[in-house]
Amino acid sequence: MRRDYSDELSPEVREKMKKNLVYIAIFSVVMIFAGFTSAYIVSMGDTFWVKYPLPTGFWMSTAVIIVSSIFYHFAVKNAQKEKVSTARLLMLLTLVFGIGFSVCQFVGYKQLVKEGAAGVSPIFVVDGRYGDYFEIKYQGKAIDVNGNEYLLAGKKMSEVQYAELQNFVKPFETTAELKGYTITLLNPNFEIFYQKEKVTVQGGKLVTAKGLILQYTDMRRLQSLAWNIRDHRGDFFHKGMLGKDFHVFYKGKELQYKNRELMLGKRRLSPPLQLKANQTRDLSTSYLYIITILHLLHILGTTIYLIKMVVKSLKARAWSGDTGEEAQEKAKKAYEKYVLSLRLGAIFWHFLGILWIYLLIFLLYIH
Repeated sequence: MRRDYSDELSPEVREKMKKNLVYIAIFSVVMIFAGFTSAYIVSMGDTFWVKYPLPTGFWMSTAVIIVSSIFYHFAVKNAQKEKVSTARLLMLLTLVFGIGFSVCQFVGYKQLVKEGAAGVSPIFVVDGRYGDYFEIKYQGKAIDVNGNEYLLAGKKMSEVQYAELQNFVKPFETTAELKGYTITLLNPNFEIFYQKEKVTVQGGKLVTAKGLILQYTDMRRLQSLAWNIRDHRGDFFHKGMLGKDFHVFYKGKELQYKNRELMLGKRRLSPPLQLKANQTRDLSTSYLYIITILHLLHILGTTIYLIKMVVKSLKARAWSGDTGEEAQEKAKKAYEKYVLSLRLGAIFWHFLGILWIYLLIFLLYIH
């Protein structure tokens, strides 16, 4: 049987040793996040950067972890007073709300993806950008794009019209195959143009007015355009309007978008900078995912500890009710170990809560 030498140490020494281990762990975590937040700031000042509101799921998770931390605090207080039943209930609530934090985080990530912040995407749409190769007419009127809005005769398409456009391009979502493709009749309300030439269906293929049959490369471009229309993307991967729902910066200066070109003040970006913008990945969202997921992993790891503490709480019992000096001393030591475990876990759990609030404030004012 393995001997536990910590039993030979005084309670004060044992507590100090274990606290020091917790503080070392906290220091290590602080250094990790200090590195990532510093890298975030440095990277932001040297390239194109996107800023947008944080998802509501992140705010929900903040409230949840604060409540969880409060429950943990009072669980420790009650355990120290040998109010075992109350401490047991409070630890169970701590665990439930701790799990709730993770659930809210995943809700937040789902909201980010829905808004076009996928973490590994570019800022600007390049593949399948409307107008580069393909254009569409609806009932004889040209469809134009301004930012992420699809316009018909200068006005934003209605939901019904846009849904009809999505249905029109839906067959093209899966036609880019090396083995070839077959297209049936298209919606007569729409006309599609490839490099200004009207395209018709002949023998299951798309053919231009000059008799050019669209091949795999062109169908890939059309497929990308169909995906963009399906996902409500025009010129940006982020949903909504530039300047309202999200903002794009270059070296700390906000950019505008006019006639499908980036503007810095009243000047258009130079062609090399515009090309750089098209090739730039959305690093701001990548950093957001890295920082928040890394914190979430620490939460999940500590949640396992919380489960262990809940189990210990279910087994714990007050030592003062034991009879016999030896039995009471043994029960007292076991209970003191349990309380110490609660206190050490509380230190790290409160730290993770404070860390999350710091990260949220950092992302709120910097991101």
